[in-house]
Amino acid sequence: MEAISVITGQMAPLPRANVDTDAIIPKQFLKRVERSGFGPFLFYEWAYDEEGELIEDFILNQPAYAAAKVLVSGPNFGSGSSREHAPWSIEDRGFAAVIAPSFADIFHNNCINIGLLPVVLTDDEVARLTQIAEDPDNLVTIDLEDQTVTAVGFDASFDIDPFAKHRLANGLDNIALALEHADAIASYESTRAPHKPAL
Repeated sequence: MEAISVITGQMAPLPRANVDTDAIIPKQFLKRVERSGFGPFLFYEWAYDEEGELIEDFILNQPAYAAAKVLVSGPNFGSGSSREHAPWSIEDRGFAAVIAPSFADIFHNNCINIGLLPVVLTDDEVARLTQIAEDPDNLVTIDLEDQTVTAVGFDASFDIDPFAKHRLANGLDNIALALEHADAIASYESTRAPHKPAL
């Protein structure tokens, strides 16, 4: 996954609480085995009507927000089932970060695992940022190293677990984390009794 330093881009405001993973990526689209290709189905039941036609006033269907890189939403974002496809679909749609007052724990961890930055701000800060995002010309900057979020007339800081920050700043997925210990693993395997199962 790509390392994160500074994310600057347009925001898409989605001021809804308790957005669950089935709303993010409905179950009928979970048949793919690849991590890619889920973006077009993001928030499908909010983005399309029963005939499969675009709902024009849904935020992500508006041309003005086509290039949005940061999703701004409400509390308890990513609740419900633990499907990894939810952050995959957000990332595949072009988002690099999600800002919310709180995240479901498993969703939060799944974001870290793929390099999608989850940023927790206070309810008031998110409300202010949502208002700023209503003008698509307003950009936001998230600085992971300084742990700050800035926009026009807005400045806030956020907390992040140091290990999660290390992973995101260095682009370390689970495989890369294991490979950091490749020498130790090789050393252990070289001394392991040959009659024991291979690792």
